[in-house]
Amino acid sequence: MPLDLSDESQYDRARLRQWERGRARSSGVDRRDLLKLFAAGAAAGSLGLGAAGTAEASATGAAGNGATAATTPAAAPGTVKPLPPELFTIRGTNAETNFAALHGTGPLTPLDRFFVRNHTVTPRLDPHDWRLKVWGDALTGGPVEFSYDRLRALPAVERTLFIECAGNGRSFYTTQQGQQVTGTAWTLGAIGVARWRGARLSDVLRRAGLARGAVDVLPRGLDDEVVTNGVNLGRVRRPLPVSKALDDVILAYEMNGEPLPPDHGGPVRVVVPNWIGISSIKWVGDIEVSGQPLYTPWNTDLYRLFGPDQPPHGSAPLTRQTLKSAFELELGATVPAHRPRLLTGRSWSGAAPVHRVEVSTDGGVRWQRTRLHDAPRRGSWVRWSLPWTPRATGPTALLARATDATGRTQPATTAHNTQGYLFDAVVHHPVTVV
Repeated sequence: MPLDLSDESQYDRARLRQWERGRARSSGVDRRDLLKLFAAGAAAGSLGLGAAGTAEASATGAAGNGATAATTPAAAPGTVKPLPPELFTIRGTNAETNFAALHGTGPLTPLDRFFVRNHTVTPRLDPHDWRLKVWGDALTGGPVEFSYDRLRALPAVERTLFIECAGNGRSFYTTQQGQQVTGTAWTLGAIGVARWRGARLSDVLRRAGLARGAVDVLPRGLDDEVVTNGVNLGRVRRPLPVSKALDDVILAYEMNGEPLPPDHGGPVRVVVPNWIGISSIKWVGDIEVSGQPLYTPWNTDLYRLFGPDQPPHGSAPLTRQTLKSAFELELGATVPAHRPRLLTGRSWSGAAPVHRVEVSTDGGVRWQRTRLHDAPRRGSWVRWSLPWTPRATGPTALLARATDATGRTQPATTAHNTQGYLFDAVVHHPVTVV
């Protein structure tokens, strides 16, 4: 009986077996180089790739040092939009949204506060010159090209969806669990929710002549090529199963009612609902449609789980995002005693709508259910609030934990992986009552 590759876990396991047995095709990188990187990742847990111009920024900006995620680099990323310190924390080539800056902003993240995840620098692309080439051995004809105007002429869809880096929350492996990880030291601000407008990827693929034997769909970005450890990995790209590509993926050209800004993938980006952010390729310039499973560095060494708590040769490539909660309050904030205040925050899940959020104001001894301010639904977050009048002075921790419609609740700890992906444990948010 053939595998149902629309099932994400079956797809991942099948692709991992095919790669290990040499039955998957590497895309744009010599297979020997990919095997070298793959072996390094399996043995060391991570390549520890460095900051600007590389595949993943390390916690301290140094390549391959295995350092813990702690220090924020001072260098500014090559972005277009302003990054004022009250809104962002700069992390190498990236900019993390300060979660407290989302207070009062509504369900959508304003464009001026949406986080930036760049592998290199933001390219400036003219929509009138932009072209999307769809090509590969699983088309019924030759390559097909779409201009910006041709793409916009297709039936449009609008969806409110989050995009979240797989490493969001990475720093808490170190600060809460005492575990070393490599990668950008995000707290919880590597996420944003936007109203995306664009064409269905399925419409583009069908107009290009999708063949019955299509297996993988590989979008590729137009940002600079990534070079690490002497290997040119090429432009950022990561395959999708054709079942996912035909399901709910969007080629977005608008964000919150405006043309897609350069820092967020303009003129056109891929938006893959509920999957880790690397799947939503920015500045998309071509899409390969393959009759064979495809592998790139972004689903061999990067964006898989390695470490003693993981499978011996690493996990399957990551797909769906996990479950998280965050307070709209600065970490380490000082709050006055005996004064009523309203604690606010947001929770989200890649698996199902969040339907319950509880908060503890005493470090986890007692929990209270919050009021939800949005209709729970998959693909977005819910805002919540809880009144609090602090009594005892001194340091304490605020905790928030979400439960989604699958019945899953945020755990007390997350199984360690050396690249610090998919942290989903309840975060201890420090405050001092004075």
